[in-house]
Amino acid sequence: MKHQVRIEDTGEIYRCDERQTVLVGMEALGRKGIPVGCRNGGCGVCKVEITAGQYESRVMSREHVSAEDEACGRVLSCRIRPCSDLSLKVIGRMQRSVCRRA
Repeated sequence: MKHQVRIEDTGEIYRCDERQTVLVGMEALGRKGIPVGCRNGGCGVCKVEITAGQYESRVMSREHVSAEDEACGRVLSCRIRPCSDLSLKVIGRMQRSVCRRA
């Protein structure tokens, strides 16, 4: 099943399969320069804040996502999969690339 993911910073909406990570879906936007880092939760490049919706998460490096961050929805997009439509803000190092007007 696919869910809509809205990037609040730009107003863009993309569809993301619940078997894919939110980062993989974001890459499908075709935006040049989205730094994707390690894809395993260890580099912290793809940090986002989920402001609405449900997701399933996998283990993330506490160096980049504290327990408090995770409890507040600040997670790594490479380690979460949507369980419903999501709304997010880009807060990691990829903010400059994602939030740049195309």
